[in-house]
Amino acid sequence: MSIGVAERGQTPPPGPQPATTTRGQRVLTPPVTGQELVLIGVIVVLWAILAFTTPAFFTAGSIQPLVGAVAPIALIGIGMTVVIITGGIDVSVGGAIAVCSVIVAKLVLVQADQSLPVALLVSLLAGGLLGLLNGVLIAYGRVHAIIITFGTANVFLWISLRIFNSSTVNNIPDTLAPLGNGAPGRALGIPNSFVITVVLAAIAWFYLRHTAGGRHFYAIGGDQLAAQLAGVNVRQRILTAYLLTGLLVGIASMFVVAQGSNLGQNVGNGKELAVIAAVVIGGTSITGGRGSVLGTVLGALLVQTVASGVTQLGWRSELSDLFVGVAIIIAVGADLIRERARSKR
Repeated sequence: MSIGVAERGQTPPPGPQPATTTRGQRVLTPPVTGQELVLIGVIVVLWAILAFTTPAFFTAGSIQPLVGAVAPIALIGIGMTVVIITGGIDVSVGGAIAVCSVIVAKLVLVQADQSLPVALLVSLLAGGLLGLLNGVLIAYGRVHAIIITFGTANVFLWISLRIFNSSTVNNIPDTLAPLGNGAPGRALGIPNSFVITVVLAAIAWFYLRHTAGGRHFYAIGGDQLAAQLAGVNVRQRILTAYLLTGLLVGIASMFVVAQGSNLGQNVGNGKELAVIAAVVIGGTSITGGRGSVLGTVLGALLVQTVASGVTQLGWRSELSDLFVGVAIIIAVGADLIRERARSKR
């Protein structure tokens, strides 16, 4: 019978000792990570600089549109965070926004003159079907996510253009005003769309952090084979991640349509890049296995702050893409350095 070191009265060997936990306990990462604290600091500094250089920045007429613009990017970013945590990616969300937006604007509101609940239900169904299509092809087709979603992005764009019929959707009624940037879409000065996004982000944060189902997504991204051997239904979880993203695209499309009385054919252009930028800048590892919804919301706020700041300073709009691109490179580089450090340990 073996006898432990402590039982023999010997001094434990030098170096870090294994953590001891009681049954049923597990170690959690801090509620707010170091990268998220850095993001908060960067945003505070940027806001201070913009408030000093452009006094109009800290007015309601500037902050309200800013957080309103953050809402759809951060909302879709919640789903994208889960997707990237599993080791996947979805570059079709821009096309999916176009499909959901034109269906709601043209078919539901302009032609059928339906109510907000009906529009929301239709948008959720449309987004959910598009996300489900991606999920089925990726989870059961065993083809890399970027190939599948790049293909479906073009299919979605073609569908949206066919529904648009090569013309802008005009005279959209104000049915979705409670989700827009105007006075009916604000409560206590805060856009309702942003409040909805924060609430859904908090739910997603809790689910990923404190439930077994949420931890399964991390396990899949860390080592898919090991997760499968541990009893995780990998295919079902991957399908769920893309379905969730599609449903959130459906809600975000409502925010997009609510922003005005017209809808152009370029409605979803570039949105996938903004979403992925927010997720990566927010600290989610592009290789999978690590990520935070809180970081994604902060990343979306940083991206939109840069875009708003460039506009208010009167600089060329291309500089916004430059700054965001540099931020992505720094974030990915930092993640790779951390990954190598973990591998060495």
